[in-house]
Amino acid sequence: MAAAGAALRRYLLLLAQEHLEFRLPEIASLLSLCGGQFSSQQEVRVNSPFWILNIPSEEMARGLMKRTVCAKSIFELWGHGRSAGELYASLKSYPVDKMLPYLQPDSTYKIHIHTFNKTLTQAQKIKKIDALEFLPFNGKVNLKNPEHIFWILEDYGTDPNNVPEEPCDLYFGRWIADGQRELIESYSVKKRHFIGNTSMDACLSFIMANHGRVKPNDIVYDPFVGTGGLLISSAHFGAYVCGTDIDYNTIHGLGKASRKNQKWRGPDENIRANLRQYGLEKYYLDALVSDSSRPIWRKGTLFDAIITDPPYGIREATRRTGSQKESVKSSERRYTEQIIPRHPCLKLISNCEQMLSSHTSRRLITMEKVKEFKDQDQNSYLLDGQYMPYKGHNSFREKYFSGVTKRIAKEEKDNQK
Repeated sequence: MAAAGAALRRYLLLLAQEHLEFRLPEIASLLSLCGGQFSSQQEVRVNSPFWILNIPSEEMARGLMKRTVCAKSIFELWGHGRSAGELYASLKSYPVDKMLPYLQPDSTYKIHIHTFNKTLTQAQKIKKIDALEFLPFNGKVNLKNPEHIFWILEDYGTDPNNVPEEPCDLYFGRWIADGQRELIESYSVKKRHFIGNTSMDACLSFIMANHGRVKPNDIVYDPFVGTGGLLISSAHFGAYVCGTDIDYNTIHGLGKASRKNQKWRGPDENIRANLRQYGLEKYYLDALVSDSSRPIWRKGTLFDAIITDPPYGIREATRRTGSQKESVKSSERRYTEQIIPRHPCLKLISNCEQMLSSHTSRRLITMEKVKEFKDQDQNSYLLDGQYMPYKGHNSFREKYFSGVTKRIAKEEKDNQK
């Protein structure tokens, strides 16, 4: 990271060990949103829960934590070593003038110990805390409501079957702020008023909004809106949201329910009700029934971000089309970076894989608009011969309408029962 005219300070980021590929793009996007810049020269161990970041200010560090769902906490790093001796030497070399404001006689504090991949006894924890008696703590210990919290963090590697006796890395720092991990539970799909079979889970919804650098007063659009999960996360961050979907029943909250032990959707199960549930209705613009393969918008800049989970037919009833022979041929195709969508007006920012099973995965592609659309870009979406085998992924419209008549007839029959 770099910021002109500002001295960079070292901070320790403690991350959750899930969605590993999504974490770096999320942190980089949020630092950019806060006015910082993530440097490619930054030493980050992608699979580790501990990252050391150089950030210009504590204010920026707090701004990062107000948005991230990938990180648990951030600390002002006072010391780091690969052994206890190295950690103590690092702490002794840390400038005393930077420590003193938090070690005053009239202040209160406590020291917390966090270990990754190993559990310590209480006696072991006390021993490690007592070993820090050389630090100039002048305040009083307050375990319930301290002014300042200091953490000892120890990394015992990522292999639960090969835990070393001593930690690989040790850190000591002053706690600054926690991330927004609680949003995952408070916005859980399990508690949501209106859901569908493919509703995006809360964690990924917030990650996608962060990758898209959604900010207050933005206008965010989801062309495959479904039950509005991605609108909810964007609205939480203060954006005005809208969407379209080809499915009339989903847009209007009609038809069969997706919940167990509930046959039909209720009279107030719709996207607007979902945003109302979280106090976000004021950010809801509207949702339209529309086929996204057909243009409906006037030319010009309409949206600050387009965030969507396009249909890929894994859990939909319309997925079984064509002969068995054709299905086998399709499944034999493998992912390559050459099939990532490209356009001269868009720059690829990140490409993250989420494994769904031992043989399937999906990718979150983040792109940034880098120039205005011009007439010469009109046909840039047309792919050359090497991409043609993947054209079948875009045939959702044909798949949907091939079965719509049967579905309507079946629903009318069920309604007569």
